[in-house]
Amino acid sequence: MNSITIISATNRLDSNTEKIADYYLNVLKKKGVDAQLFSLRDLPASFISSDLYGNRSPEFQQVIDTLVEKQTKFIFISPEYNGSFAGVLKVFLDAIPPKYWENNKACLVGVSSGRAGNLRGLEHLTNILNYLKINVYHNKLPISLVTNLLNESKQLSDLETQKVIDIQLDGFLNF
Repeated sequence: MNSITIISATNRLDSNTEKIADYYLNVLKKKGVDAQLFSLRDLPASFISSDLYGNRSPEFQQVIDTLVEKQTKFIFISPEYNGSFAGVLKVFLDAIPPKYWENNKACLVGVSSGRAGNLRGLEHLTNILNYLKINVYHNKLPISLVTNLLNESKQLSDLETQKVIDIQLDGFLNF
């Protein structure tokens, strides 16, 4: 089985999205799955002014080479930004040639401090990924009221959410 790239789809420091992404990474590792986490906060500083327009920096080319080109499965952990997902995720998708996304598979997770778990953003992201010819796993997980699900150490401690994540991952691994 190929490795899975988990994308924490925000460039916000100390985000709840990254805490959920860390949880996914740990669950996959416990299941014996080779996985790595990439946070969009780790994009090169010149990313928008150079890499988006084909002037590849060595740093961004390494992201493509190690985390996108050789992968077949991705998990996008996406926070809600203004009723959709973070603009930096769209720029990230736009900066990578479409041929690297074709015929891959994606699992989507929405994160929100509100009640809808970024459902609207997940649908928007699904449409874009389908356009890029990525097969999106049907079990999209909206994680609502995320701040209520984290313990004092800012780790996911809600047992029901842990259970549905486990079910989602088992299905995605067989997808």
